[in-house]
Order: sequence, then C-alpha cells, then structure tokens
Amino acid sequence: MITTQGISSRLSSLRELPIGLFDSGVGGMTVLRAMREQLPNESFLYLGDTARMPYGTKSVETVQRYALEAAAKLVERGIKLLVIACNTATAAALSVVQEACPDIDVVGVVEPGAEAACRATKTGYIAVIATSGTIRGKAYERAILQRMPEARISALACPLFVSMAEDGLTEGPLAEGLAARYLNRIFRDPREQGLEVPDTLVLACTHFPLLRNAIAHVVGEGVTLVDSASNTARKVRKLLQEKHLARGSGPDVGMPLCPGSVRFLTTDDAPRFMRMGELFLGIPIAPCTVELVELSCRDSN
Repeated sequence: MITTQGISSRLSSLRELPIGLFDSGVGGMTVLRAMREQLPNESFLYLGDTARMPYGTKSVETVQRYALEAAAKLVERGIKLLVIACNTATAAALSVVQEACPDIDVVGVVEPGAEAACRATKTGYIAVIATSGTIRGKAYERAILQRMPEARISALACPLFVSMAEDGLTEGPLAEGLAARYLNRIFRDPREQGLEVPDTLVLACTHFPLLRNAIAHVVGEGVTLVDSASNTARKVRKLLQEKHLARGSGPDVGMPLCPGSVRFLTTDDAPRFMRMGELFLGIPIAPCTVELVELSCRDSN
C-alpha cells in the first residue's frame, strides 16, 4: 500500500537528484550556464559525447542511437529530469528518447527556441541558422509554423561556426568575416536590393551564442537574436515546480540551501573537454569534477 508518507519520502529523495544534460560536446554548456543562473539550488550532471562529435554531420539514425546511449548513461547515474542540450539531437531524437525514458521528463531545446522566436518577431519573418543536420531535419521550421502558421522562414546551415566557437575564435575580423560569408545572402544582399530581411534570427545551435557579437555586427540593427538556452531553463524550472521536484520546494522549504553541484562526464580527452567547456560555461572546471566514461557503442570512423 502506497501511503502519503511514502510518496512524500520518494519526492524528497527525487528532489535531491541532479538534472541531467547531454550534448555531442561542450556546446550544451550554454544551456547548462543558463540553467545554473535560473536554478541556483539544483545539481547538474552533464555528459559531452566528445568521442563522436559533431552530431550535426551524422545521419538521423546515428544521432538517435548516440542520443539513446547518452540518455541511458545519465539515467543509470540517477537524474530527476533529462535535457537534450543539443539542437541536432533534439531534432532527430527527442521523441525516441522520451519513449525510452517514460519515468522522467525529457526536454529538448528546439521548442523553447521556436517559442522565443515567435515572441520576438514583429514582422513574422524569421531566419534560422544551425548545423547541417538541424537544418536538414527542419525541426525549427515545423515548431515555428505550428505556433505561427503565417511565418516566413529562411533557414541556413553554418557548420564552421562550431569549430570557430570551440577554438575560441568568437570575436574580431575572422569571426565577422565568416559570419558575413554565411549571412550576407539573407541580410545584406536583400537589404541592398530594397527587399525585406528577417527581423529575428534564431541561433539554433548551442555553439552559436558564443559568436553573438560577430553575428549581430553582420546582420545589423533591427534584428533580434534569440537562442534556446534561457527559454529551456525557464521550461525546466516550470516543470520542476509543477512536479514538486524543485530542490527546496518540499517540507524543508525556507531552509537555507547550498548551491547545487555540477559534475561532468565525457567520452574522450578530458583535458580538452575542460579547456573548451570553460569557454562555454564561463567558469573554471575542476579536474575532480570530470569523469571519462564509455558509452555502449563507439563510432567506427
């Protein structure tokens, strides 16, 4: 027989579990960063599948397999909610992971990003830039049109932004030159011909916010840049509150809480993972918080 006391005890135990996040590498740490800001009491367990990055160039079937393996590793460690902190993996595998993890909520980053874009646009003309895999899957277009059927969308793959962000080349002439090479066809060229340009640009890859200044310089004034990180964090906060799983929301509410911990799992080259991760997370990553792990299947390439 399940008693009220038993349910309360189980909820108390669940509240103390970390929130799990995974990405193909370190880009998802922009989502982790937003979540740490909005959910300071929560603990986090982040998995970066660096041995098989990037996901953006892989087939849908391969990304689904990788996502299932990453999710299984985090669930095995014990988490109370799972965030797919990768646009490519969300687009390819969100429903598959949700089906495989029926006992916890699984949140992706596409829906929050699309919602933010629809709120931001005044003209209904939205541009989306992402990895090749995300653009090919058209997940953002579907999510935007579901909310705003009259929206006009220009979608563009910008794969080199990923390596630029990971190398720390996020400011200056090189970053702005690459941004211009990609984005002039949507913004400068139509503007020079007197044509309308998008008033909202979705940075639909977790790496791209690091190049925000360079991108903003190229697209010009009057274009609102949005990404999914802060909106994903808000969605997670709302879910935890609704499910009474937010740390400090139970019988101990009002008691002082220590800030939650952050631990990391990576599938390859822990020192490089830490170096790159610090660029995205904005704080040093202590070696004692990083663990090298094996997933069930390695990439054959």
